[in-house]
Amino acid sequence: MHELSLCEGVIRLVEESARRQGFSRVKTVWLEIGPLAGVEIEAMQFSFEVIKRGTLADGAELEIIEVPGEAWCLPCARRVEIKQRFDACRHCGSHQLQVTGGGELRVKELEVE
Repeated sequence: MHELSLCEGVIRLVEESARRQGFSRVKTVWLEIGPLAGVEIEAMQFSFEVIKRGTLADGAELEIIEVPGEAWCLPCARRVEIKQRFDACRHCGSHQLQVTGGGELRVKELEVE
């Protein structure tokens, strides 16, 4: 389960931000996660609960913002929403899509004290 190592990375980013900005406690972490990021939301939430113990995020809530997958359809020159790689264009049925979004996994915002 790679979500554990992803959460370790999130905690490292939070701790680096705390050193730079001088806060001592994190109350909420908002993560943007796209459907193409290869992250299971439930596993991420469970992993965060485990990894945050004993850190400045101990007691913090994890809020997940699910962002849509997006691609550019080459034949019909439209932006389309996709749920997974290799989806077809909903307008023309083509599979010639260039992925432009949805692979995100980023810390969007922190609520701190």
